[in-house]
Amino acid sequence: MKIKIRTRVKADLQTVREGFTEKLFLKLNPPFPPVKLLRFDGCKKGDKVELELNFIFFKQTWESLITHDLSNETIFSFVDEGVRLPFFLKSWKHHHINEAIENGGASITDDIEFTTPALLTNWLLYPILYLQFLYRKPIYRKVFSK
Repeated sequence: MKIKIRTRVKADLQTVREGFTEKLFLKLNPPFPPVKLLRFDGCKKGDKVELELNFIFFKQTWESLITHDLSNETIFSFVDEGVRLPFFLKSWKHHHINEAIENGGASITDDIEFTTPALLTNWLLYPILYLQFLYRKPIYRKVFSK
């Protein structure tokens, strides 16, 4: 399954690049499930991110590895891939694409590919994940306003 959500922000690409920190990561998490950040190395190839998702009656660990990064005057991007995922996910690849745009602003794109253990759960999880990433749009706009 694929999800792709693009958000335009008023900040320039350099500001966006500098803003992709642990603090932003924590702001982007929706209210449910609550997330405890166990590790955040950064956004460069080889960095790791580890979370604990609290589903009230049980907890799940999510570990991702940054497998690719690219940074120049027009783009800042990186890919996180799931290494250890919650039981309801089989695979996870999230390409973060941040690009300079014509008016001095930037666009932030969350491009996600995921699978679950069964086709039916792919379709059931899709709207939930879509809404969780749609939740990021106003946060990006607020954090990256001039």
